[in-house]
Amino acid sequence: MQDKFLFAGAYLAAVNVVTFALFAWDKYCATHDKWRVRESTLLFWSAIGGAIGAGAAMNICHHKTLHLKFKFGVPFLLFIQIILFGILLFNPGNILEKIFH
Repeated sequence: MQDKFLFAGAYLAAVNVVTFALFAWDKYCATHDKWRVRESTLLFWSAIGGAIGAGAAMNICHHKTLHLKFKFGVPFLLFIQIILFGILLFNPGNILEKIFH
């Protein structure tokens, strides 16, 4: 069981690092008139577990903070991810066993 939580933690850490990097890179590209990262890509990485990284990058880099889909979408995704993580924590046997077996 601990291996599964270790895997989930490593997954979330990796996804959040990538998401933060994508937001930071997009901010750099925006200020240097270069090709940008698609908004759909930023939202995809936020949705698959990177909402913390997205929120951190939005605050630190001051990026995408005025776009409504990011201003409200990223916190909503974080809320959903917290609920899902809570379900996994408090009911791990039923859900994780179905996923990994």
